[in-house]
Amino acid sequence: MIEIRPFKGLRPAKGLEAKIASKPYDVMDYDEALERGKDNPFSFIHIIRPEIDMPLDTNPYAQEVYSKAKDTLDDFIEKGYLVEEGKNVFYIYRQIMNGRIQNGIVGCTSIDDYGDGKIKRHEFTRVDKEQDRIDHFYAADANTEPVFLFYKRNENIKKFIKNWTSDHKCIVDFVSDDGVRQMLWIVDEKESIEEIQSSFNSLENLYIADGHHRTASSYKVGLKKRKENPGYTGNEEFNYFMSVIFPEDELYIMPYNRMVKDLNGYSEEEFLEKVGKKFYIKSCTSLEHPMNEHEFTMALKEKYYKLTAKEGIFDENNKIASLGASILQDNILAPILGIEDPRTDSRIKFVGGADMMDRIRDKLNTDMKVAFLLYPTQTKDITAVSDIEKVMPPKSTWFEPKLMSGLFVHRF
Repeated sequence: MIEIRPFKGLRPAKGLEAKIASKPYDVMDYDEALERGKDNPFSFIHIIRPEIDMPLDTNPYAQEVYSKAKDTLDDFIEKGYLVEEGKNVFYIYRQIMNGRIQNGIVGCTSIDDYGDGKIKRHEFTRVDKEQDRIDHFYAADANTEPVFLFYKRNENIKKFIKNWTSDHKCIVDFVSDDGVRQMLWIVDEKESIEEIQSSFNSLENLYIADGHHRTASSYKVGLKKRKENPGYTGNEEFNYFMSVIFPEDELYIMPYNRMVKDLNGYSEEEFLEKVGKKFYIKSCTSLEHPMNEHEFTMALKEKYYKLTAKEGIFDENNKIASLGASILQDNILAPILGIEDPRTDSRIKFVGGADMMDRIRDKLNTDMKVAFLLYPTQTKDITAVSDIEKVMPPKSTWFEPKLMSGLFVHRF
């Protein structure tokens, strides 16, 4: 049984939605955050990346940065940029990208459901990245950004969303900078709120799509606040974290590709010979994404190759080993290119997103030697790995569109 509950969301004042909404904190480097925020005092970037409003040499993980996030959030509230709902509500959040629609329920999920393994992960988290969001959420006294979750198909939830969005007025409707239409409905009727809760109560699990660090950090902030409040009842807001929950069949996963700076001392001919021991190699005329699960497109400067895994190089009955990212790692990146730990090796870079092809071509003409394009991971792969309590290789999924930050905030 999954627990979900409504909350008094902080959201942009009418007319400010497009100005406040921003990309998530972890898909922007400092320079992009600074560029996007410098001429827009309304941008939520000033809250999720507050270091852009501090001296250039400021340590982004210093306590004063997190204090700045809290000060800016308070300032947004005081100035009326963000307004709190008068009562607990759910939201329906619709995103439309290139004609594709995904509809999510925005509410608060239980830290105990995460702790008990009902909210399942498919990636490891890094301690330093966890600590960053722990410090941020704790200082801000709020979940400033939601976690992106999904559920296996449930007709009751989908029917409710369809009916509600047909019968009620959309309160937010704009196109963000990335060309995605962002829409929001409020669900504030008692019977409808209970219907949503009942539908989620019937689910055994939720799955993390994007935001593993935010989930783990929210959980640990909740535990920290429980220690500070030994008389807690379990109903306090810090026992819950803000989530947007989508059905799995509406999600779009793009490939998360790899680039490597060198050939580990091999010439192109030697490298191709070694690759050919594990893969069938066929020359291509252009840089295109592979069409099948165990195929890859490899680019060496302006030379393109289709790689197809040979029989027997991976165990088809092993869900982890048969993933494309695992096949590439186990048969090329580690044994040939010497990339033993892709999380820490500076020679490898990961590329996802709508502009990935342009960035790959650019990098191959500058500081990268070889690129590998992968077939996108499927939601069935994520659920299969999560259900056996395993994790996927790092950087296995890239979900699009990203959730916009600033459209709702959950205060503790």
